[in-house]
Amino acid sequence: QVQLVESGGGLVQAGGSLRLSCAASGRTFSSYALGWFRQAPGKEREFVAAIDRSGAGTYYADSVKGRFTTSRDNAKNTAFLQMSSLKPEDTAVYYCAAALAALVVTTTQRYNYWGQGTQVTVSS
Repeated sequence: QVQLVESGGGLVQAGGSLRLSCAASGRTFSSYALGWFRQAPGKEREFVAAIDRSGAGTYYADSVKGRFTTSRDNAKNTAFLQMSSLKPEDTAVYYCAAALAALVVTTTQRYNYWGQGTQVTVSS
């Protein structure tokens, strides 16, 4: 079992940057592919980014490609989402999730474990 805790959210002006962290418990962190999702008020949860279990492979939603970067440090059981050039439409609760898989996973249903989320608000 994996427990995930996100941090690093907050209020930032448009054009600014934030780095989210996802700290995981357990000794099998490197067995899991990780994903980042977000949910804005009144909208469905959407995929943002994913990283494979080694950290070598990543995949991004078109809406964040070129602005967001995900990475992981398996020795520290932590994943990161670096967000730059933020826009008001990036405002949402951001979640990290873990899937017992080797390669990147982009579908919500394949993720077994979820964090509680962290709020990101981008002002115009």
